[in-house]
Amino acid sequence: MSINARFKKHPLALALQVPAVSFFMLAAAVVEARSELHPGMERTIEQDHRVDDWVIGKNAHLTSNGATLKQSRVTAGKMTLNAGTTAQDIHASNGSQISLTGTTVVARSSAASAINLQGSQATIHGSSITHASGIGLSAARNFLTDEGSTVNVFNSVINGATRGAFATAFSELNFTGSEVIGTGDTSEGILLWGATANATDSHISGGENGVRLSYESADLNTSTLVLDHTSVEGRNGAALLVEGDAYGSTVADIQVRNGSTLTGGNGNILEVTGGSTANMNVDHSDLIGDVVVEEGSTAKLQLNNRASLTGQLKNVAELSVNDASRWVLVGDSNVTALKMGGGAVHFGGADEFYQLDVKSLEGNGTFVMHTDFSTHETDFLNVEGRAEGNHSLLLAATGSELASGAPIKVVHTEGGDAHFSLVGDTVDIGAYAYGLQKDGTDWLLDPTRRGTSTGAHSILALFNSAPTVLYGEMSILRTRMGELRFSEGASNGLWMRSYGNKFDVAANKNGAGYAQTQKGFTIGADAPLSGGDGQWLAGVMAGHSTSDLSLTRGSSGEVKSYYLGGYATWLDAESGLYFDGVVKLNRLHTENDVTMSDGKKAKGNYSQNAVGASAEFGRHIKLDNDFFVEPYGQLSATITQAQSYELSNGLQAKGDRSSSVVGKLGVTVGKNIQLESGGVLQPYLRTAVAHEFDQSNKVFVNDQSFNNDLSGSRIELAAGVAMSVSENVKLHADFETSQGKKIDQPWGVNFGVRYDF
Repeated sequence: MSINARFKKHPLALALQVPAVSFFMLAAAVVEARSELHPGMERTIEQDHRVDDWVIGKNAHLTSNGATLKQSRVTAGKMTLNAGTTAQDIHASNGSQISLTGTTVVARSSAASAINLQGSQATIHGSSITHASGIGLSAARNFLTDEGSTVNVFNSVINGATRGAFATAFSELNFTGSEVIGTGDTSEGILLWGATANATDSHISGGENGVRLSYESADLNTSTLVLDHTSVEGRNGAALLVEGDAYGSTVADIQVRNGSTLTGGNGNILEVTGGSTANMNVDHSDLIGDVVVEEGSTAKLQLNNRASLTGQLKNVAELSVNDASRWVLVGDSNVTALKMGGGAVHFGGADEFYQLDVKSLEGNGTFVMHTDFSTHETDFLNVEGRAEGNHSLLLAATGSELASGAPIKVVHTEGGDAHFSLVGDTVDIGAYAYGLQKDGTDWLLDPTRRGTSTGAHSILALFNSAPTVLYGEMSILRTRMGELRFSEGASNGLWMRSYGNKFDVAANKNGAGYAQTQKGFTIGADAPLSGGDGQWLAGVMAGHSTSDLSLTRGSSGEVKSYYLGGYATWLDAESGLYFDGVVKLNRLHTENDVTMSDGKKAKGNYSQNAVGASAEFGRHIKLDNDFFVEPYGQLSATITQAQSYELSNGLQAKGDRSSSVVGKLGVTVGKNIQLESGGVLQPYLRTAVAHEFDQSNKVFVNDQSFNNDLSGSRIELAAGVAMSVSENVKLHADFETSQGKKIDQPWGVNFGVRYDF
């Protein structure tokens, strides 16, 4: 057994250590020169003072301003070493007070510690303390008493070959902005024998363990470690070791706070051995490494305030995952009691499948899991006892299809009233979304409970959006009639419209409902035709629109449309009859941004061509007092090119060539109001009944067939005003809304101007 071990295990030997050291130091003083401050004396030495040993008695006070000292012994006295001072090892006892500022201490090889405190206090600022063969800093008690030592270290570096710092029962080490390093291969950064250590903004490193928490005796076996924005590293062993042995065990209270880190050279951030107990609270810190507990020992961990732990837990008695914190498994793990307080357990990566065994489960939390639905490999939560509380399963979504209809077990319990549910109620698997079912005390992914997946939903919605994009662009044309009548269609003209539309498309049996907001502009030019009966007007137009789609689970889509078109209008002033025909070619660029059931993103894009045509026939009937009524009928059709593309999660999308045919019957009533300025104001109201005839637009998602059926009727209402400001300038504004079985238009607005010349 080593001398250190004997002193540690036997308090009597520890009590004898002080007289032994005193004897050897006094014997050395007989043969070496020394300076002595007798009780009550005060002395200040400067840089040019001779190099000497110092013995400082009770209530005596030595101050050094840059001097060089050899070994010093302080008994119930004071020592103040200021900037520039260099010293050898310092031994202080019986309530001594040591102050170091800007001081360099380099211990003799024969000394146990560079600074050795027994029942004393030290304050160290901006200093360097080094022992090439022993302990850097020791804080011990006056043995056989409870008079411990307290050390406050600021912005300093402490190096020791066997350990950086050491403290016994009733003693406390406080480090701020400092480094504490055990330089030897088998050293510790800090060794605690039933003591307390607090470190803030500091770094602690040991050749074997970063911090070793142990006991002094069976009754003095509680050590406390508080790490605040501090890193601890065990270069060859664990970051933290809580140890016990045949002579006794340790109870350790460990607080890891505010971005602190633990690094173990052997991969372990915490080891507990020899029947010891460790209670570790991790608060707002991210830890990576394993926690290994020896059989017969106990460890309880808490993750609080968004803390995270990535690693295996082996034989841990209790884990609490609270306050949006998370534990990330990197291998099969076991925990006796798992308590969820709003946190999450992540089962590794997408291609890693782990099993977590727990004896009991309680609280409320989330389990983030992965399942390969083609091979039936899965992460698995195995509760070997009672499971209580409400828990969510966040299963990773995939673009591939479920290979077979067999259920996949993801949770097993032995009893209890725990309830498990899928986040969002379903998990996206290819074109479909699957639910969870309870089978006795087990929970399985149920292939018989399925709906449309979020990815498929988005694909269907975007393929469905082309007709509403095209109709939204064409709806502005018929509102030109009032403007044209102001000039009786006999003038060349330039015109421009800006417009916006909102469409709400109801969910069908595939769940493909969405909201579409469109904005755009169109410019055009037309001129009367000299041929025929002289009542024809022909024109061309071009424009652009952007449509944003709002989909389920925060998914979104965007359709950018660029178009060219031509139109011809016939106006018979005598009868009031008119005809309006439009043909338009579109290039559509579509972006799909899907948020899947597990919160991950999938993206895709494609382009396609489309053509639309509209024919409208009506009659403008003048009534008394400048009122008018205008019944009309319209038939519109669009055809959109077939297209295929793939989302980034592998989901395959194919849309057949799609079409839309809408018939409409309506009437407009209004009044022409002559203005004093010579202009004409024409307010009007319009109503119509529209019907979509096309019932079959096939879309394939992973070769699964879906039908985008938007057939049905709707009622349209509109109000607007056309105004002849002058002989050349005409203005227009229009607001419309509609409500139908499949499509609602909460609002549509357009504003325009025409210039005749």
